[in-house]
Amino acid sequence: MIIVNFCSRIWFSTMPGCIGLYCGRTEDQYGNYSECGACASGFRVDENSLCKKCDGAPLNYDWMYLCFMAIVSLVLNWFFIDFTNKRKSSQLLILHGSALLEALISGVCALLVVNPVGNLDITSCPVTQLSDWYTLVYNPTPDYVTVIHCTQEAVYPLYTLVFIYYAFSLASMVLLRPFLAAKFIPRRGTKSIYAALFFYPALICLHAVLAGLIYYSYPYILLTVSVITIAIHLSLFKEQSTLELLKAHVKDGRNIAILLCHWALHAFGIISLTQLEYPKFYLPLLCLIPLPALIYIFTVKFTDPSKLDSV
Repeated sequence: MIIVNFCSRIWFSTMPGCIGLYCGRTEDQYGNYSECGACASGFRVDENSLCKKCDGAPLNYDWMYLCFMAIVSLVLNWFFIDFTNKRKSSQLLILHGSALLEALISGVCALLVVNPVGNLDITSCPVTQLSDWYTLVYNPTPDYVTVIHCTQEAVYPLYTLVFIYYAFSLASMVLLRPFLAAKFIPRRGTKSIYAALFFYPALICLHAVLAGLIYYSYPYILLTVSVITIAIHLSLFKEQSTLELLKAHVKDGRNIAILLCHWALHAFGIISLTQLEYPKFYLPLLCLIPLPALIYIFTVKFTDPSKLDSV
């Protein structure tokens, strides 16, 4: 067996490398190597065109990307629960709590079903470039006729884990929320469920096509969208004055919750963007979290459209 393995190593060292970025050879239990092709799930081709098992831990940036994809669906659930119920009441907190519970259950279940199965700690392949997310378009055609299919998940499990999470989210929503809505909020909780049945497929399609672009840009997306949405939220108040806006966010618990959620998203965006690599420099940036809301509130008197004619 030692001689066979030694000869196999010599034979492999004399083999030419596989063409294409993601084509590799798989070693079997006897030390023999396959033809060039796609690596199995959980494996990635190395610089020697050999499929190697991914046994590294995800980076903090990777974990935050997964959290971002979960936050998107959770925030959409909360938005449609609030948007589809014009009469705001404390009973809606039950649906908001249900959406949060669904997200937690789905996240735990999704982590448990990927390698290593039954463990919340996952192993992953490192993300090195944008093309890692789109191996489908990198199948080589050496003679311009025959395609060597090397499509694989080079970023395992960051791509499939999001699909799994959304599948569990849909299942947990269908199993949990209708019963809570029927018991505590008759005829007022169904519209948010219908909305989720539309936006979850949209999120799945968005992730399938734009996952790589989202991975590299999600901190900027989060910061930009959170600033825009806090401005929209503040602009919806009938009384557009500094004092009235401050009163509305001190007396109304719903407005306080919306404001705090936006500030949490600001913080998440700053941390994901900087990774707090240099704490002495980046931690003070967290003091900027309330700035967009404060700028709007204290400059609103200068931006009232009704006063533009008098300028």
